Amino acid sequence: MRFLPVLFFSFLLVFTSSCKKSKNESVSSFDTLVWSDEFDNSGAIDSTKWFHQTQLPAGGDWYGGLINHYTNRLENTFVKDGFLNLVAKKEVFNDQGEIKNYTSARLNSKFAFTYGKVEVRVKLPTGIGTWPAIWMLNKNIDEPGAYWEKQGYGTTYWPVCGEIDILEHWGGKQNRIQSAVHTGSSAGDDVVNVGGRIIENVSNEFHIYELEWDENKMIFSVDGIEHYTYKPEIKNADTWPFTSDQYLLLNIAIEPDIDPSFEESAMVVDYIRVYQ
Repeated sequence: MRFLPVLFFSFLLVFTSSCKKSKNESVSSFDTLVWSDEFDNSGAIDSTKWFHQTQLPAGGDWYGGLINHYTNRLENTFVKDGFLNLVAKKEVFNDQGEIKNYTSARLNSKFAFTYGKVEVRVKLPTGIGTWPAIWMLNKNIDEPGAYWEKQGYGTTYWPVCGEIDILEHWGGKQNRIQSAVHTGSSAGDDVVNVGGRIIENVSNEFHIYELEWDENKMIFSVDGIEHYTYKPEIKNADTWPFTSDQYLLLNIAIEPDIDPSFEESAMVVDYIRVYQ
């Protein structure tokens, strides 16, 4: 009987060690910072890291019937006090032969990568009809006016190229955030690879939105709490076109149901970091 406390203590040590190992094994292996923007400058965004995508698609409107122009002006994109301000505004703006009543910005990163972890600390805009997003596209997308298409990489049409939506938010569903994966088998209004949840105060407080992407799966989370995992059992060109470089996009789209009283609102970004 006198050996029981010793045996119990030994068992406890083994059990504790096993638990620690299991916990450590679940920690992301992406721990080396390979690219970031801390927005420590002032004024215009860093043009070595970002490209303003402003060219309208054929037909004069952005996909999905959006009613805004994207511009490269300081009024719509500027850095101040350590934060990126991406601003949607109600204003009459004439560009590329098209007059629209709203402006915003759409940024493409000049950095692209395969597999890693993305962290974005951000506050979101408000207003019914606003549609802010932080997302990714394969740099092979054939989209006139996109940065990587201009570099000669555009070979593949959407959604076959693959799209990763780290964060989407619709002003008509305030505080509900969503993540989605668009592929040849699940895209647009028929996307089924989607998940989300309610996050309090997404427009009044900063939250950290995160994607972990490896060769098998994608995990989406907010403030360290997972809300969606994409891990198709069968991986082929229709379900998993995610084996090559993707780049980051930030934008605020304006939908036709925009609140008539909307004047201006901003996506405020503290930092964007990519780890591998």
